[in-house]
Amino acid sequence: MGKRVGAVEAGGTKIVCAVGSSPSDLEEIRFPTEEPAPTIGRICEFFQSAGGIEAIGVGSFGPAGVDPENPETYGRILNTPKPGWAQSDLAGPLRESLGVPIHFDTDVNAAALGEGKWGAAIGLHTFSYLTVGTGIGGGAIIDGRILHGSLHPEIGHLRVPHDLDRDPFAGCCPFHGDCLEGLASGPAIAERWGRDARELPPEHEAWPLQAHYLGLALANLSLTLSPQMIILGGGVME
Repeated sequence: MGKRVGAVEAGGTKIVCAVGSSPSDLEEIRFPTEEPAPTIGRICEFFQSAGGIEAIGVGSFGPAGVDPENPETYGRILNTPKPGWAQSDLAGPLRESLGVPIHFDTDVNAAALGEGKWGAAIGLHTFSYLTVGTGIGGGAIIDGRILHGSLHPEIGHLRVPHDLDRDPFAGCCPFHGDCLEGLASGPAIAERWGRDARELPPEHEAWPLQAHYLGLALANLSLTLSPQMIILGGGVME
């Protein structure tokens, strides 16, 4: 058995906490993402009760401070539109409460790493992971390493062609309006059609439009990153 470690998936809608040494022996809990203080407190309580953890990896919704050389922002949620969470310190309270090393990155980068280690991208060195759900985000592994730069890729905010005759919806992104997330996320589908994506039948006109926007995004990723594979996940993809 390998080292017993903890994992946190901090999503905009739900939190998943797990303890184990591999995907085959995980103990996990899930609960809604509420205000920062009670949510972080519940995360700490789970790992305190689990005990015997050597380190914790956190994959968080963003934008997020992912540069460990910048202690002012590392481990923090940055200017997120999620109410109450902008500039919240997520990694710091875990480190102080549990006394173990914390590695912090975006949820999509963590998912990409997982696909490379245990999932669809085993054996590949350059690939991308795109999640389509409450928001849209993407992670990229380039030559076996997570792609970071001045921050982290914001693939969800790619600008994609928007034919207003075909789709007069203005988009719902609070920053850019009709970027990819503003046109193709779960909230965009619900706002455009007046119903949650799970309530739309397979023959609904929403799906060809959704496929169109995602196809444009995948073309952009293919041209800029030249990945060996692009993996799609998230609630809308389900």
